[in-house]
Amino acid sequence: MIGVFLTFRYADEFDEDAVRRIADRAHARFKGMAGLRFKAFTVNPSKQEAVNFYIWDSEQAAKAFFTDAQIDRIAGHYKVSPSLEFVEIAALVENQTE
Repeated sequence: MIGVFLTFRYADEFDEDAVRRIADRAHARFKGMAGLRFKAFTVNPSKQEAVNFYIWDSEQAAKAFFTDAQIDRIAGHYKVSPSLEFVEIAALVENQTE
């Protein structure tokens, strides 16, 4: 499994409500996406940043999603270029109840 942090850091024009609206609109797009196990949209007003965290089944699936064109498209929604970091998942604890 591969984790990906997509971090958006704002200087002066951070708008928490706008970040939340972006997450609300994009949420459905990721439901059932092949290769994606988990995605979280986060917002941290005190740091003026938003971080999207993904867990993918494989590095191949993650890299296939994060093309340059896709990063540019996502940056257009957030109005700031993100940093992208890939990490290996050493262990995952899931406490989901249905």
